[in-house]
Formats: sequence, structure tokens, C-alpha cells
Amino acid sequence: MADGAPSIDQLAGASSVAADRLRSFIERVERLEEDKAAVMNDIKEVFAEAKGEGYDVKTLRQVIRLRKMDRADRQEMEAMLELYLSALGE
Repeated sequence: MADGAPSIDQLAGASSVAADRLRSFIERVERLEEDKAAVMNDIKEVFAEAKGEGYDVKTLRQVIRLRKMDRADRQEMEAMLELYLSALGE
């Protein structure tokens, strides 16, 4: 082709490469979703085990959430909570 436009064969080849790349992304995400489901099931089992031993799962989840927080952010949140409760006379 004299005008520099890609040929039909080049377009088909590029389309095949793009489709393969797209398929690769999708399959990777699907595998990760399967892994995530397996991990979520494992977490569920740990909470069930803890509950079976008498631990309060709701409190465990809250402790885990707090431990994920930055220490300064957690302290600020706790201070605000105390302030609000104090303002309510609690």
C-alpha cells in the first residue's frame, strides 16, 4: 500500500495480538477472583472457629479494622469518639 495504511493482514495480526492480550488480562483477573474467594472462605472459617471458642466476632472485626489504621488516625478517632460521648453525657 503506497499511502502507508496498514494492510488487511497487518490489521488481522494486530487484532489477534490485541485479542490475546485482552484474553490474558481477563484470565488473570478471573484467577485472582478465584484466589480472593478462597481467601474469603478461609477468613470465614477462622471467624467461625473463633466464635466456636467464645470470641465475639463483631469485636474481632472491629479490632482488625482498628489495627489497619494509622496510629495517629486511630488516636484522633478515639479522641473524637470520647468527645462526642462526653457531649451526650454517656
